[in-house]
Amino acid sequence: MHTVAAIQMISSPDVADNLAAARRLVGQAAAAGATVVVLPEYWAIMGHSDSDKVAIAERPGGGPIQDCMAELARRHKIWLIGGTLPLVAPEAGKVYNTTLVYDDRGAPVGRYDKIHLFGFSKDGESYDESRTIVPGARAAAVDTPLGRVGLSVCYDLRFPELYRAIGECALIVVPAAFTYTTGRAHWEVLLRARAIENQCYVLAAAQGGLHPNGRRTWGHSMLIDPWGEVKALLPEGEGVVAGAIEPEQLAKVRASLPALRHRTM
Repeated sequence: MHTVAAIQMISSPDVADNLAAARRLVGQAAAAGATVVVLPEYWAIMGHSDSDKVAIAERPGGGPIQDCMAELARRHKIWLIGGTLPLVAPEAGKVYNTTLVYDDRGAPVGRYDKIHLFGFSKDGESYDESRTIVPGARAAAVDTPLGRVGLSVCYDLRFPELYRAIGECALIVVPAAFTYTTGRAHWEVLLRARAIENQCYVLAAAQGGLHPNGRRTWGHSMLIDPWGEVKALLPEGEGVVAGAIEPEQLAKVRASLPALRHRTM
C-alpha cells in the first residue's frame, strides 16, 4: 500500500508566494505519509493575463520553479509530480504547459507537455489557451514505486483516447485548474469515468477558489479508486487530499471485470 496526496491551491500572480504555499502544503502531505505528491496546474502562477506565464517561463533543467520542486522531492524523500509550469517553447510569446516529475532524490525523471488546449466561451466567460501555449505531441507515463503513473492535465480529461494511448497504469494523475462553470458541470463525472474505464486509481490536484486575478476555479481535488468510488475529497480552499493506493483493490477490480482484456480496438 502507498499513500498519495493531491495539493489544492489558490495560486496568485506572485510566484514567490505560490512557492511558499507549495512548500508548506507539500510538507503537510509528506508528514501525513504520502510518498507521491501532485501539485495542481498553474500552481506557480495564475497571472492577471495569459502573457504573465510567458514572462516567467523557464528552460528545462533550472530556474526557481524547477529548483523548488527538486528540493521538495529531495528533502521529503517523495516522488513529486509538479502540476504544471511554463517552459520555453520555440514560438515567440508562447510556452509549453509542462508537468515535470521528480523522484525521491530530487532527480527529474519524467515530462509531459499538455496536449489538449482549453477553449471555452459562454455567458461572458472566455478562455483560449492556444494564444500562449504550444500543445505537446505525445502521451507520457513514469514508473514509480507504486507502479506506472499516467500523466495528464486538466482539459485532457475530456479526451479518453489519450488515456488509452498512455496504456495500463496503477494511477492516473490530473493536475487541473478547471473553471467553476465547467467543473460544477463535468469535473467529477469525467474523473470517475476515467477511473472506471481504465480500471485504475485517479488522483486529481486542482486549483480551488477565488484567485486574486478574479478567476474562480472549481477545486474538488480527489482520489478515486478503480471501481469509480471517491475515496477522499476537498471541495474548496487550500489543502491536502490524501489516500491509499491498494494493489489488492486494483487486482480485484481487474479480475472480477476484465474489461481491459476484453478490448477489441
